[in-house]
Amino acid sequence: MDKSLHRGKGRSGIEGPYGRLRAVRLKLNQSSIGIGRTSIGVGLYRQSELGGFQLLTEEQTQEISKTEERMLPTTSKGRTPSRANPIFPQYLRRIVKWQQMDIEYTFWQMLHLCTSPKVVYQHTKYHKQTKNQWARDDPAFIVICILLLAVSAVAYSAAYDHSIGHAVFVVFSVTCVHFLLAGAVVATFCWFLTNTYLREETSNSHVVEQRVEWLYAFDVHCNSFFPLFIVLYVIHFFISPLLVAHGFIPLLLSNLIFTVAMSYYHYLNFLGYDVLPFLEKTTFFLYPIGIVIIFTPILILSGFNPSRYFMNIYYSQWS
Repeated sequence: MDKSLHRGKGRSGIEGPYGRLRAVRLKLNQSSIGIGRTSIGVGLYRQSELGGFQLLTEEQTQEISKTEERMLPTTSKGRTPSRANPIFPQYLRRIVKWQQMDIEYTFWQMLHLCTSPKVVYQHTKYHKQTKNQWARDDPAFIVICILLLAVSAVAYSAAYDHSIGHAVFVVFSVTCVHFLLAGAVVATFCWFLTNTYLREETSNSHVVEQRVEWLYAFDVHCNSFFPLFIVLYVIHFFISPLLVAHGFIPLLLSNLIFTVAMSYYHYLNFLGYDVLPFLEKTTFFLYPIGIVIIFTPILILSGFNPSRYFMNIYYSQWS
């Protein structure tokens, strides 16, 4: 493995048979560590004595992660940063620049959020080590989510309503209210809750204090929202004629679909905060799943059909 990867001519990366490795090198224990993504995956690489790079084991990666979290600079308790973090203005500027967005990696994240969400949050640790922030600096995920939501809203409007003005209203409501506004409220609540009540108390005054970034809390909402979008906006669209029908089977299926979508949303929300090493008691974010499961049979027995309810709000075709 040492001889298979070798130094390139430039500073931009490392050449090898596995593709181009874009690495950020950190000085740790007098050995050069690289974090990069190749065609075989993302991981940590250590510079060997022969000048090549060797893939580290999972145990070595975890040890380096813990060490780097203690070494990376953060805001100390009782102090404020000397200058404002410029990430948010840069984040907004990149929204209109497609060439600066990593679209391929964004779709990779979306796929794994539905199949292996823990892998996505493992990469969040790598991002913290390279960029010294937990939040994404790439707005591609939000932009693609908004576009997908707009397409789904247009599809619903084309199927159940032929008014262009009403279709515009539905698109605005879904993208700005369901996704952005509701997400901002949820992110603010979780940001306040984690920073105020769930951070570990350290008795050592020399240990730097870490806090949850608001933008990271919004990232967690976006990650949790995408699988919910697949279930309640995409799959629901194709089976909506069945779900809005009268009878016990449509009632049961509709409640089960909403229960699965909401439970998975809160599970991903839990994973997003559980990955942060300075938080404790993150199982609090799993409690809403229990509430959803308890209320589901009550709604079924009461005859409440969530599909008919929400479709009636926007299209008024089912009473």
